[in-house]
Amino acid sequence: MARRRLNQKEIRKITKNGNSYSVSIPIEVLKELKWREKQKVIVKKKGRNLIISDWKK
Repeated sequence: MARRRLNQKEIRKITKNGNSYSVSIPIEVLKELKWREKQKVIVKKKGRNLIISDWKK
């Protein structure tokens, strides 16, 4: 896979995985938020946007 230009790092594609869809998150964002693999998150729809936040018990 070719590397994206610096000004296009935020552009991502939606992919289908079985009956679900996914969007990759840049590794820099995951490290900054200190998120890890299999971590639970909350996905909320607000207008035409999605908000992804950490899930807390």
